[in-house]
Amino acid sequence: MNARKRVGLVRVLTTTDQRLLRLHGEIIMGHFPGLEILSACIPDQPEGIHDDATESIAVPKVLALARTMESDGAEAVIVSCFGDPAVAEAAASLRIPVIGAGRASAALARSLEVPVGVLGLLPEAPEPVGRILGDRLIASLVPDGVVSTLDLMAPEGKASVLAAGAKLKEAGAKALLLGCTGMSTIGAAPLLRGALKIPVIDPVRSAAAVAWALLE
Repeated sequence: MNARKRVGLVRVLTTTDQRLLRLHGEIIMGHFPGLEILSACIPDQPEGIHDDATESIAVPKVLALARTMESDGAEAVIVSCFGDPAVAEAAASLRIPVIGAGRASAALARSLEVPVGVLGLLPEAPEPVGRILGDRLIASLVPDGVVSTLDLMAPEGKASVLAAGAKLKEAGAKALLLGCTGMSTIGAAPLLRGALKIPVIDPVRSAAAVAWALLE
């Protein structure tokens, strides 16, 4: 039996909760058992990344952690953030593949060739995502009451995500792209698929699929 491929997973939400830290990795390994996910979070970002300011201060931290993961033997690095902070910089300086959840999930959504709505933390999709989706992107929407990934984990988070997804479908979306990896944390994709009966692209699973395809 082939050994599992070691993949570093950069979490941009600072947490000491080991269950939460490892959750995205557990999701990935549940779908791609050929991958061994090694999770670590950047420091001093208890609300993660949710605007230009928090992204700017996160970039050097993500880059440093990605380099450490490469030194520790990772064969690829996934940045578990839809905005892909430091992905371009890390890809240019590391010798291993660096995969951003935003670019990976946008490419998968684009392959469907249907109108796509982005459900995220910002009123506009990140530039790389918008560029990849092109004219397939019809709207971006922030769920009511959601500012950071912590709001998604609040009791009302799932209901707000479902309501926003319904609005995007009403606006003409034939598929939804989850624009925050925190939505992977709360299991938003199966909830939305069940309620709206349209494809829903999960960014964490999308990045994992790219890693698996590259390493296997």
